[in-house]
Amino acid sequence: MKIDVYSATGAKKGSLDLPATLFEAAINQGLMHQAVVMQQSNRRRPIAHAKNRGEVIGSTKKMFAQKGTGRARRGPLRSPLLRGGGKAFGPRSNRNYHKDMPKTMRRVALLSALSAQAKSGSIMGLENYPETVKTKEAATCLGKMPVELGRKILIVTPSRHRGIALSTRNIPNVRAISAAYLNPEDVLGARHIIFFVDAIAEAEKIFGGERDRTERAVKSPVAVAPDKTKKKMTKKTKTNSAKSSSVSEPEPKL
Repeated sequence: MKIDVYSATGAKKGSLDLPATLFEAAINQGLMHQAVVMQQSNRRRPIAHAKNRGEVIGSTKKMFAQKGTGRARRGPLRSPLLRGGGKAFGPRSNRNYHKDMPKTMRRVALLSALSAQAKSGSIMGLENYPETVKTKEAATCLGKMPVELGRKILIVTPSRHRGIALSTRNIPNVRAISAAYLNPEDVLGARHIIFFVDAIAEAEKIFGGERDRTERAVKSPVAVAPDKTKKKMTKKTKTNSAKSSSVSEPEPKL
């Protein structure tokens, strides 16, 4: 699969072959959805908090007798039955929304996201970019490239690139990350993904071997250790048979 490569001025320079280990993997929609839900859930911080009956300020005195009044039996004013009382099952600020996924599943989800975006033609390359911090120059470069300004654009650099990071942070819907921080949420949420040429090699170095390891683990059976219990059992059975043969059977009584 080939992509177009552009220069820092926005002019087309040529084309580049994408590595198959990153951009031609099998697309697993279930894993991609699970990875995105995990990222969003781990970023969630609970804010809503309702007081229970122990947190409401008020008297703990029972308002009237249990029997004899003809009214419904209840306790103090802090009871959830009354207006102004505590909430029985309200939202709590200490709720834990954390989710987890195995590393192999997260990597496969990322490869699926990259392959899906490459298949849709959303990926392009950038040859280089200077270290100068100029938002106007970055906007001009993006304007000359075949991208839709106003839609989400993801720029992937091989490492921390001060020029592109500071030049694009004031442009709406443009985000710059390094190759080591690629994740399914940013990849799937972007309308256009601009890879630095060196960033593709760096991403292949970090994530490319995961597909090979996964395929090898599936294809090659796990080596089973030799069963030593059978040998022990055979030895025991031999000794038992030898003992039983050495003992003479008692003569029948007449």
